[in-house]
Amino acid sequence: MGKVYPDAKSAMAGILQDGQTILSGGFGLCGIPSALIDAIAASGVKGLTVVSNNAGIDNEGLGKLLRTHQIRKMVASYVGENGEFERQYLAGELEVEFNPQGTLAERCRAGGAGIPAFYTKTGVGTAIAEGKPTAVFDGETYLQERGIFGDVAIVHAWKGDTEGNLIYRHTARNFNPVMATAAKITVAQVEHLVPAGTLDPDSIHTPGIFIKRIVELPQGYEKLIEKRTTRKRDAA
Repeated sequence: MGKVYPDAKSAMAGILQDGQTILSGGFGLCGIPSALIDAIAASGVKGLTVVSNNAGIDNEGLGKLLRTHQIRKMVASYVGENGEFERQYLAGELEVEFNPQGTLAERCRAGGAGIPAFYTKTGVGTAIAEGKPTAVFDGETYLQERGIFGDVAIVHAWKGDTEGNLIYRHTARNFNPVMATAAKITVAQVEHLVPAGTLDPDSIHTPGIFIKRIVELPQGYEKLIEKRTTRKRDAA
């Protein structure tokens, strides 16, 4: 069977299990694989560990999985726009592992590159460092961080071909490339699906070798805006 699936539900079928670690690309609502998140919600799997920069907002993006209590643990760097995330964390209903944003990105990149651990100065002497090994290099103390490699990764791309090669668009690239490499199975949703061999090789951000399944979003797919910022028009 080829990599292309007719919809998000079929693309996620047969690969989800309770207790898995799922990596999700996106930043806020920008570049999130929302159709694949909806498919995870519909599957009913629970006890998930989800790795993502944040958890969307209330009732959108990963916020949907929080609402249904399918997430047991979040590995994230930011929670400020999601009231339900905050409520569950403070109530002891959700385990949270906070990471500096750059550290989280590098943990996923390292996992995808087969690097089990690396050292960074970020977090030394703070609560982030509790229980983690340290080492001294050139007279400076560095903190050991482990690479992250999950069971399933879900990503959003602007364009992809039928072999799974992906191109991201502007800021929607964000965490998607590093998440795409750091799991046993990566599923991509794309806005535009084109035949294999039609993408400029120099423009490809994620090679198709990393993508196991791909689905094209339907026409009219709504991309949500987390915070709409506008400026006044100049007077006519």
